[in-house]
Amino acid sequence: MKESNKTNKAENSQVVVIGTSAGGLDALKELLSQLPKDFPLPVLIVKHISPDAIGNILLDELNKLDTLKCEHAKSGNELKPGTAYLAPSDHHLLIGSDRKMLVTKGAHENRSRPAIDPLFRSAAVAFGAGVIGILLTGYLDDGTSGMKAIKKCGGTCIVQDPEEAEYPDMPRNALNNIKVDYCLSIAEMGALISKIISQKSSQKDSHGEKRQAIPEDILIEAKIAERVLSDLSSVNKLGDQVPFNCPGCGGVLWKVGKDDDSRFRCHTGHAYTEASLLAEQTKKIEETMWTALRMFEENKNLLTEMARGNQGVGSKTAQERVKMSQTHIDRIRAILKTGENEGGDDMPS
Repeated sequence: MKESNKTNKAENSQVVVIGTSAGGLDALKELLSQLPKDFPLPVLIVKHISPDAIGNILLDELNKLDTLKCEHAKSGNELKPGTAYLAPSDHHLLIGSDRKMLVTKGAHENRSRPAIDPLFRSAAVAFGAGVIGILLTGYLDDGTSGMKAIKKCGGTCIVQDPEEAEYPDMPRNALNNIKVDYCLSIAEMGALISKIISQKSSQKDSHGEKRQAIPEDILIEAKIAERVLSDLSSVNKLGDQVPFNCPGCGGVLWKVGKDDDSRFRCHTGHAYTEASLLAEQTKKIEETMWTALRMFEENKNLLTEMARGNQGVGSKTAQERVKMSQTHIDRIRAILKTGENEGGDDMPS
């Protein structure tokens, strides 16, 4: 009976949140295979996935493990121990202030929906020191800001060893910016998680549940995500406006944090780290270049036809304009070709 009481206390005060991106399926399978069916905590998972992906594929693969029950998160449902909840495609997964799940269509963060930072941040606000945050393989740096929130609220931060990660960017960025509690291989995580749960339960039994104050900036960002709403007064509290726009909606951006820890937000809710903002700007530039190339080619084709038929424009003038269009076409193609040779930084899902 005493053991059962301990388990109930763990259920009520602790949660595991996991974030991953590229290479995440194999990493999740290896991690979840170490957790027993009677695992005492709920587990919430965000894996970057494209909006048109078939979400059941990931779910089916994880349920083949025959360990934790895996299901898609549903807004308003309570968290149950021994269950892993996956963020649905094209939706953020959050934990509300009432410790129930929220599934929203809020603005993209770090070019992703679902994104890792909103889940981690909401867990830090809802569970404080009871959060066990785990960051696995993936591109760029989604998850680092959320890990910082977990750390600031007293939770435990676990990062996969970048040396074994299929895509080391996300774990490495976290290690470069946070003093995490543990950096280790996935094979070692199952035993570690059980140890942490036991320790936290014992600490609570001895000292009671003492929650430290949640920093105001974390509360503000969590509320923005939870309400799928932002406003100027809230964002103004987070930082100062900067002289460039949000690539997602065209709105003004605010710089959040210090120079060595800066991120960016617009008042509609889009959020970016420096790396993800640069990647999204680069993507938008490329899209604009392809549009310009198409327009110049159409313009050249029309001018060529007009020169042939001499329809209202002198043949010589039209031919000169055709040559000018071709010059622009050649320049744009050269730029696009250079970009292709350098390689992109998009995140595969």
